[in-house]
Amino acid sequence: MNDILNIEVTAVPAKPEKEQAAANKPGKAKQILPIAAPPLILMLAILVIWQFITMIFDLPRYILPSPTAIAQAASERGSDLLRSAFNTSLSAFFGFLLSIVVGNLTALLMTASKWVQRSLSPYAIVLQTIPVVAVAPLIVIWFGTGMNSIIIISFIVAVFPIISNSNLGLNATDHNLVNLMRMYNGTGWKMMWKLRIPYAMPYILGGMKISCGLAVIGAIIGEFVAGIGGAKGGLGIAITSAAVQMQTPYLFACAITASLLGMIFFAGISILSHYVLRNWHESASQTEN
Repeated sequence: MNDILNIEVTAVPAKPEKEQAAANKPGKAKQILPIAAPPLILMLAILVIWQFITMIFDLPRYILPSPTAIAQAASERGSDLLRSAFNTSLSAFFGFLLSIVVGNLTALLMTASKWVQRSLSPYAIVLQTIPVVAVAPLIVIWFGTGMNSIIIISFIVAVFPIISNSNLGLNATDHNLVNLMRMYNGTGWKMMWKLRIPYAMPYILGGMKISCGLAVIGAIIGEFVAGIGGAKGGLGIAITSAAVQMQTPYLFACAITASLLGMIFFAGISILSHYVLRNWHESASQTEN
């Protein structure tokens, strides 16, 4: 009996929680596949149906080109397409960058002062609701044709979501945290920098996700109105030229390239958002899970 009671039990050390979670976590490929597979399958199905429709009904290329005709046009004029995409991306990037700076500074001022918020809010709404096509000719008159006007038009289209989201996030700070910081003499810009801005980061990055695509749209609209041809021409000029010359396959190629450009901008901001928020905000952890 004593021998039974004196049996030594050797405990197997448990794995640390982080190691256990890492061991149970599926690989990157297994995580990406369920997300990427459905849209890729749908896109492939659409392309196959599209190709068959153009073959069965024998549609002229200038009305509805087949996917293979679009791919051929993109291949034949690949250098022109890449140059146009680069010029548009440059204008969209600077317009987006300007909207980030101006939009967030405006949101900070509106949050810091109710008087500033009441003063600027109507004009921010007007900036969003006024048709950019109506303003674009005035911008061309004031700043001339070329990249400067295109950047300004891109900025006008992209800035409002950043102002709106950033202002919402800065004002959504937990009141208990605000009161706690006031107890420790945290006031004014110190509270803004230490508390409100970190708390608002998901909102700020969310506004940037919306605005990055709008910046590309604004740049193309700007090129319709203020763009110049030749080596400095962007996708807007290429689309206009292809439409006038009835080069529908190349027009489709330009439109698809513009969509891909917006997706690249969005993917870049999504990656930035993941790395900024992954260690502390639940939205990033939910995305990973």
